[in-house]
Amino acid sequence: MSLTNRILLAMVAGVALGSICNLIFNGTAAPAGFQTILQDYVIGGVFDVVGRIFVASLKLLVVPLVFVSLVCGSSSLGEGSRMGPIAVKTMVFYLATTAIAVSIALAFASILQPGSDVQLVADVAFVPTIPPPLADVLVDIFPSNPVRAMAEGKMLQIIVFALLLGYAISHAGEPGRRISAFFRDLEVVVMRMVDVLMKLAPYGVFALLAKLFANMGIGAIADLAAYFFTVLAVLLVHGLVIYSLLLKTLTGLSPRILILKMRPVWAFAFSTASSGATLPVTLRTVERRLGVHNTVAGFTVPLGATINMDGTAIMQGVATVFIAQVYGIDLSMTAFITVILTATLASVGTAAVPGVGLITLALVLEQAGLPVEGIALIIGVDRLLDMVRTAVNVTGDATVSLIVANSEKQFDEQVYLNPNADQIEAEGAEKAA
Repeated sequence: MSLTNRILLAMVAGVALGSICNLIFNGTAAPAGFQTILQDYVIGGVFDVVGRIFVASLKLLVVPLVFVSLVCGSSSLGEGSRMGPIAVKTMVFYLATTAIAVSIALAFASILQPGSDVQLVADVAFVPTIPPPLADVLVDIFPSNPVRAMAEGKMLQIIVFALLLGYAISHAGEPGRRISAFFRDLEVVVMRMVDVLMKLAPYGVFALLAKLFANMGIGAIADLAAYFFTVLAVLLVHGLVIYSLLLKTLTGLSPRILILKMRPVWAFAFSTASSGATLPVTLRTVERRLGVHNTVAGFTVPLGATINMDGTAIMQGVATVFIAQVYGIDLSMTAFITVILTATLASVGTAAVPGVGLITLALVLEQAGLPVEGIALIIGVDRLLDMVRTAVNVTGDATVSLIVANSEKQFDEQVYLNPNADQIEAEGAEKAA
């Protein structure tokens, strides 16, 4: 069985086992001793430990992979002065797709009205984290201490430092070429670490999903079914239709190939609910399976994991309309435009970690004049939706990378069309080793 199929099988098995365990924990005739062992030692013990180690291992690779890839990519482009156009194209596409995402979400929610029949829940509360001012967000992009930025995982600061270092390497003559060769060797080593982790992925995915669904259960969806399925529908439309149209229109490439090759990345995104944790797998897939050269992928994918939050923007759009309907507040056209602009710009400062969308949603609600306390109504299903919207986010990263690479002639179409490109490269690397 291929690695992709093993990961997907592990995902399905984890959801199924977790749901069965949730039923056992909630009123079945299973002996109390058996429930205790299952809950405390299997789900809360073995699965919890395996899942957390797996996520920690993914996060371990994020900073070195992003830093090394960006240095390699920017040093290759530095002499040709192509980093500027690539950066501009990437930013424009990411912001444009986010604006499209939140616009579609507002339209769907206004038509379907998921909050029209929902009763207010009085015994819940949500205390939002106060977002920093926009000026502080912009200043914080530039690092004063690159070592501390890496230690704290501040991705935008790492990106800026890596780009500056790569540019300097490309203009440093012979010393720069020696340093560049070192970073390229280091990149091979780091990608090899990603390969090792990929082999263990099915076990980590299985453990994460089994624990999540054992604690939450499928029944959590029932209480907010209208909201849940509205968000899910918009996520699927944006992830499968909008991205496909953009890819086909701007590059002429087949979206079907992209969807097939992104399946293992989706499994990672679904199980971790974090674009940041999924980043090593996304970058590996974009380079090795989709044929995007490192000079582009090394920049677009890490930047996308940081600022491209289309799935989060969709949640914020639907949630804004949902909360307004629950509280009986009519949104004006000005409020809709405010939501689109705020959600688009807020994505730039959003960290690629689980659940952060609720924090930026507080900012969006405040700008639209809606009660922030309404966030408490959707917390129950947000973790499940977070998994799906992360899969949408990483699909957007891959799509924009393909579009930018194709426009810059930094794209290998033969790799994209070859269904076994990654396997052939991996086998060659193993033979060489």
